[in-house]
Amino acid sequence: MKKLCISLSIVVLFIGACATHTHTIGDGPQTGITETARQYYVLFGLVPLNKVDTNAMIDGASDYRLETGQQGVDVLISMAAGLIIPTTVSSRTVKVTK
Repeated sequence: MKKLCISLSIVVLFIGACATHTHTIGDGPQTGITETARQYYVLFGLVPLNKVDTNAMIDGASDYRLETGQQGVDVLISMAAGLIIPTTVSSRTVKVTK
């Protein structure tokens, strides 16, 4: 029973962690080329540790899709970093499809 509860908790964590914001610009992706980057934050998302340059990722394309959100991998990174660094670390994934 304990293993079942742990397994269900992990499944709920991954399903609940997937929150994505999608913006389709122009006619949407035309070539299928995808570029992905990860943005890191500390102190409950208040202080960014790095900057993801979406303009460089778009590279002048007029038709593309921009997705930002927290995926299951981001939750695992946050949990692992939280064990190592006592401050709250979080991340989000930024994906541009041209």
